[in-house]
Amino acid sequence: MDEGRLRSISLFEGLSKRQCRRLAQLADEIDLPEGRDLVREGEFAYELFVIAEGTARVSREGGDVADLGPGDCFGEMGVIGHLRRNASVVSTSPMTAIVMTPQDFRAMSREMPGVASRIQALVAERTQALT
Repeated sequence: MDEGRLRSISLFEGLSKRQCRRLAQLADEIDLPEGRDLVREGEFAYELFVIAEGTARVSREGGDVADLGPGDCFGEMGVIGHLRRNASVVSTSPMTAIVMTPQDFRAMSREMPGVASRIQALVAERTQALT
């Protein structure tokens, strides 16, 4: 994974070169075509995604709820809370995403608590919006 790409994503702003190098070891970078189902509502969560390039649409119960772009993440609620997915996400353009498993996220949380705090704040925000 390209460490420079990580530094260009707002979620990872402020990380040192050493932290970016470590995050690049923990995460995978994947390229996805337009129209790919990335997560499906109701399924178990096995990874979280951060969009590096491209766009995606979030839907819940069949209705569109959000459009995502570079810097946005999704799947974090399920990974952190060990929950089923509460929405579906489909790529709406070719996409490059950074993907982390729950184990990778836990390692990142121990080593880079500032980044984990940003993601956990997102979870709290989204959980509150659902209630």
